[in-house]
Amino acid sequence: MSYSETKSSKVISFKKENLEVKIFTSREEMGEYAAYDVSAKINELLEKKAVINMIFAAAPSQSDFLKVLISDPSIAWNRINAFHMDEYIGLDKDAPQGFGNLLKREIFGLVPFRTVNYINGSAADPEKECVRYAALLNDNPVDIVCLGIGENGHIAFNDPPVADFNDPKMVKVVDLEQICRQQQVNDNCFTAIELVPEKAFSLTIPALMRASYMFCIVPTLFKAEAVRKTLNDPVSEKCPATILRTKEDALLYLDTDSASLL
Repeated sequence: MSYSETKSSKVISFKKENLEVKIFTSREEMGEYAAYDVSAKINELLEKKAVINMIFAAAPSQSDFLKVLISDPSIAWNRINAFHMDEYIGLDKDAPQGFGNLLKREIFGLVPFRTVNYINGSAADPEKECVRYAALLNDNPVDIVCLGIGENGHIAFNDPPVADFNDPKMVKVVDLEQICRQQQVNDNCFTAIELVPEKAFSLTIPALMRASYMFCIVPTLFKAEAVRKTLNDPVSEKCPATILRTKEDALLYLDTDSASLL
């Protein structure tokens, strides 16, 4: 029996090109369903492989999903290498807004991963840090990416001005678009946009798309316009998340708020 068949509420499900879309009545149900699907895929892969590699997004949009995922006793965390997909440049090492610190609080520090691989936002030489982290990703081909979509349609920190579907790099330093920085205020991560860093490390779009499976979790009304563009605009860097429609084995999880403009 699938997870959806155990729930009383109706799940709306459809495909947009290659992307499977599921809409739920609440973000809590969305998170539960996404966690069930990710757990099932983890266990399926671990039946065939000794170790798998996963990339996680750090954002409030992922909290419901992560809370359920870490409570699943069936997952052999000690056979999973964990990575994260972006990190601010210029924050204090212990700043709570740091994406590595957020992931440590919500998952990386709560379950016994085989390894946890952080991007060093305080690296003295950012370009060398890009090379170091790219080498880790090349040595550990990614099986699963768990991600969100930004208000400007970004995936990771690939905002429209810097997004490149054919980027030759795996990891790069990016300038953050104003709407992206404002999103961090809307998410209550910062109290004012002046406090949000202007630069960050980001995995590139090809680095994310190399994963075998992608699970994209996108709740709240703030994301409704980005979701509409993701599913209806032409596939282009003007809305980077549109690339998800070209990906086999990609799923998009929405709540009624984020799906309200569809």
